[in-house]
Amino acid sequence: MTAVIPTQADRSQRRKIDTHVYKERHLVENFFCRLKHYRRAATRFEKTARNYLGFVVLAAIRIWMA
Repeated sequence: MTAVIPTQADRSQRRKIDTHVYKERHLVENFFCRLKHYRRAATRFEKTARNYLGFVVLAAIRIWMA
């Protein structure tokens, strides 16, 4: 794995990062943050994996449409 989180500004040795990968990572993290707003998905009320996946897909569609 390669690091995609930038180092702090006051660090003496700065590591190089791929900004494109960092932007994609940021988008994925934001999506999961929005998905956690759906309590049913965050607490996993569904008993079966099939039903849980169905609700996550439904929530994802709703997030992407907004």
